[in-house]
Amino acid sequence: MKKVKFICTAFRDGFQSVYGARVFTKDFMPAVEAARAAGITHFEAGGGARFQSLYFYTNEDAFDMMDEFRRVAGEDADLQTLSRGINVVGLDSQPRDIIKLHADLFKKHGISTIRNFDALNDVNNLIDSGRYIHEAGLRHEVCVTMMALPPGATGAHDPEFYEKTLRDILDAGIPYDSVCFKDASGTSTPKIVHETIKRARKLLGKDVNLVFHSHDTAGVCIHQYISALEAGADQVDLSLVPVSGGTCQPDVITMWHALRGTDYTLDIDIDKVMEAERIFEECMSDYFLPPEATMVNPLIPFFPLPGGALTANTQMLRDNGLMNRYSDITKAMGDVVAKGGYATSVTPGSQFYFQQAFNNVMFGPWERIAEGYGKMVLGYFGKTPVDPDPEVVKISSEQLKLEPTSEKAIDLNDKDPSKGRQAAIEMLEAEKLPITEENIFIAASCKEKGILYLTGNARVNGVRLKSKEKKAPAKGGGDDYTITVNNSTYAVQLKGSQALVNGVAYNIDIKEGIEAAAQQSAPAAVATEAVEVKAPMPGLILRSNVSVGDKVNENDLLMVMEAMKMENEIFAPVSGVVTEIRVKQGDQLNADDILLVIGGNPGNPVATPAPAPVAEVAANPAPAATTGSDVRAPMPGLVLRIEVKEGDNVEQNGLLMVMEAMKMENEIFAPVAGTIKQIAVKQGDQLMADDLLMVIG
Repeated sequence: MKKVKFICTAFRDGFQSVYGARVFTKDFMPAVEAARAAGITHFEAGGGARFQSLYFYTNEDAFDMMDEFRRVAGEDADLQTLSRGINVVGLDSQPRDIIKLHADLFKKHGISTIRNFDALNDVNNLIDSGRYIHEAGLRHEVCVTMMALPPGATGAHDPEFYEKTLRDILDAGIPYDSVCFKDASGTSTPKIVHETIKRARKLLGKDVNLVFHSHDTAGVCIHQYISALEAGADQVDLSLVPVSGGTCQPDVITMWHALRGTDYTLDIDIDKVMEAERIFEECMSDYFLPPEATMVNPLIPFFPLPGGALTANTQMLRDNGLMNRYSDITKAMGDVVAKGGYATSVTPGSQFYFQQAFNNVMFGPWERIAEGYGKMVLGYFGKTPVDPDPEVVKISSEQLKLEPTSEKAIDLNDKDPSKGRQAAIEMLEAEKLPITEENIFIAASCKEKGILYLTGNARVNGVRLKSKEKKAPAKGGGDDYTITVNNSTYAVQLKGSQALVNGVAYNIDIKEGIEAAAQQSAPAAVATEAVEVKAPMPGLILRSNVSVGDKVNENDLLMVMEAMKMENEIFAPVSGVVTEIRVKQGDQLNADDILLVIGGNPGNPVATPAPAPVAEVAANPAPAATTGSDVRAPMPGLVLRIEVKEGDNVEQNGLLMVMEAMKMENEIFAPVAGTIKQIAVKQGDQLMADDLLMVIG
């Protein structure tokens, strides 16, 4: 009977696939201890999103976490992390000095193996990263990344392509200790898995440790694993309840059961594993579990979104009030993948795909190129498996003002003065921070948010916990509710002075009755032919092109909104007369807010919730604030940079600050000309949509 080796992915990929990698170290260490007691000796202990997320969300040091993991797991445990080729543990690619520093520091902090992949399967991105891992004294597990193409699509991602990629790795002389075939979206068919592993075994010989990694998102992972084992794989990746199945790897117990009565065994003490899972569930009982994390999604082959990214993206959509657009975005991914050159849907490629699909839905197909996606098709991260669509390359070049390149990405990074060791040192010196190897790497890989952590200005945010406190319900009622607003559903728990919305806590104050200041007139009757034009997403009103009483034709431009660093033109859905405008320039809106009404009875417009009449926007000169214009956050996010100070004079559309949301930078512009009277936020603040940023007077 053949013993099947496995790595326990629960404490890295499991966390990333369920909780967006946002888990406090102290909360899960008892589960690591329990897994060790159950006889598990090979753990995924960090890397991937579990490096940056500690600085971004839990306000912890990832190096301290790795040290503690080593202490609890024991000196004999094989602790493994995940590296993204020349991106190492960030979304942006790095030069050679930072790639080397990554390997040296992870060795220093208790890691013994690094699994190393490239989303493009560009072997040039594995040469230096693999060499530095080996030279640091770590075991190097080199990867070939896999996925199934959407039905009807062809190009790369077949056994011939994967065999060629492995041959290229061997021909390049990259030192390795094991080989992994990594299917982050869990979409490869069992037949392709079997044929690919069979070819790899023939190339590698019988002694090389051959690994297959997948997720259960599409529901075929156990079948994939058995196909891989029958073709010659030695090892698979497994997780533990409550972070197993669904977007994660299959559970250890599930795989144990699937192998019963076969020629394979995990050789585990099942009772001890069950006890470890009981302890782990207890450790994680206070964390909000997104429902999609535990589900099989049969449509994943149509939009190969990896388990480690799916819940992170759905949570960001929830945060931004855009979950109702999720199905549209995923439908758009097929076209984005095909025209992008078939990079494997694994970080960072998967994030580029999602961002571009998001833009295609929100702004129209290819009207706004996401920076990461555009740079990928232009060659700035390496060579894609097949050539991207020429028209998309042309559009990307025009919008990003970059020419296509065939130069090695790592060579480009070495020449980029904004990257590397010296750039990181300058960031640290500017804040008078200690120049240590760890701090240099944090600054290089996490940029401004790393500096926020190091200066002590970062805060815990985005960690979704259930309430631990048993308080009396607030006045007006308590308990749990499911509330649907604009077709978006929210799980709401009222606990004393807090409301937990989808696991996120907000301070609230509930009073009986309705205060006069909060009252609004009931809307007057609207004729049946009236058509409301609504905001497609949260954003800022930049310009209005119409006035009340104007006649418009279908598809005429009505106004322009700015959101997520891009302008969004709003067109008339029908022909008619503008009977009401509910917004003014500079207003910060949420998705589905009403912008204006076309048709209906001009004599009886719908009452606007604004306390004052809406002024028309003058085209020239730019409006100046007189009594003070509030600038508000267009969506939840983090304040990255503030470009002005109180007392500064600003022009209309001048840059005020930069927020980070949806893993993209969002520039906030002045809605009016005037003087900065108040700045209500500081760098590092975590904001909700409509929070006050500043006042221009």
